[in-house]
Amino acid sequence: MADTAYLDGPNARLAYAHTPGDGPTVVFLSGYKSDMEGTKAVHLEAWAKARARAYLRLDYSGHGQSGGVFEEGCIGDWAADAQAVIEAATEGPLLLVGSSMGGWIGSLLTQRLAGRVAGFVGIAAAPDFTEDGFWAGFSDEERRKVMEEGVTYLPSAYGDPYAVTRRLIEDGRENLVLRAPLPMPFPVRLMQGSADEAVTRETALRLFDHIDSPDLRLSFVKGADHRFSEPDNLAMIEAAIAEIGG
Repeated sequence: MADTAYLDGPNARLAYAHTPGDGPTVVFLSGYKSDMEGTKAVHLEAWAKARARAYLRLDYSGHGQSGGVFEEGCIGDWAADAQAVIEAATEGPLLLVGSSMGGWIGSLLTQRLAGRVAGFVGIAAAPDFTEDGFWAGFSDEERRKVMEEGVTYLPSAYGDPYAVTRRLIEDGRENLVLRAPLPMPFPVRLMQGSADEAVTRETALRLFDHIDSPDLRLSFVKGADHRFSEPDNLAMIEAAIAEIGG
């Protein structure tokens, strides 16, 4: 595995691991409360290294080995973190691979780094989940707690409860990607498991319908869950990167 390096980012000291190589740099963007030590992030690094491909994985502020407090972060912060690491550690074309929340952040970065992005892979992408998932699903009492007390907690099937803060909700509304044009003038591959309990198939279809790309495909995988980390899932991600990234 590549050595961990650090960067003084816009919100905290940020940890990342960069593997030099050829081709567009494959950038893995992890999910909400996930980090760069996750199965997909580490697997893809080994895959890229074996092919002499440039690769970058990173931890947003409040995640993994980066500084900061998770509960104080929001989508805007984490997108800025990712952009800062990408701009500091890489040059040339990029192939963004976004998992869950990373799919939302990746969608934002395709616009902010538009001149550099050569392709996008979304894995169980969760665009706008703070509004269309958290807020839309809240009871009146949960909405009151968030707005008046600043935080509420939701159970998670993947570990500790999710802390949902007022800042997360309000900042999310400033970064929605399904309410405005989303041009991606490069190849895009989206994949979604049928057994995903965190992101609905309707979300995958909304993103598919919303992206403006000349080469866009969405694949549903029967039985795959939100982690999308079984060997055949990982092989599918590899194939998508190879297909659109050379």
